[in-house]
Amino acid sequence: MPARDSRSLNKGRTKLGLELEAAARNVLAHLKGEKTFPTRRIVLPDEVDVKRIRTSAGMTQIDFARAFHIELRTLQDWEQGRRKPDATSRAYLSVIQKNKNAVIEALNN
Repeated sequence: MPARDSRSLNKGRTKLGLELEAAARNVLAHLKGEKTFPTRRIVLPDEVDVKRIRTSAGMTQIDFARAFHIELRTLQDWEQGRRKPDATSRAYLSVIQKNKNAVIEALNN
């Protein structure tokens, strides 16, 4: 098979496609132990004070539920202690607590 230069190999291929291939090669190298990536350990609180997060955001239950796409009944159950947020919800609430405006902006795009 004749050798092809990189221009002919990339003809008709999108930038995104090339980036995905490069990422796949990195994953494969990582799985083979040829490459390492930095890791982070994120520790979630076992419990969050949902009412405090909401009131510090200066929002009513209805406003908070609508803004962050949380069922109102679920929010009420969390605040009244009838239910506890799962790990995913605790992570989401922690992000809301740290930067509610970024979450609102992300959800509205």
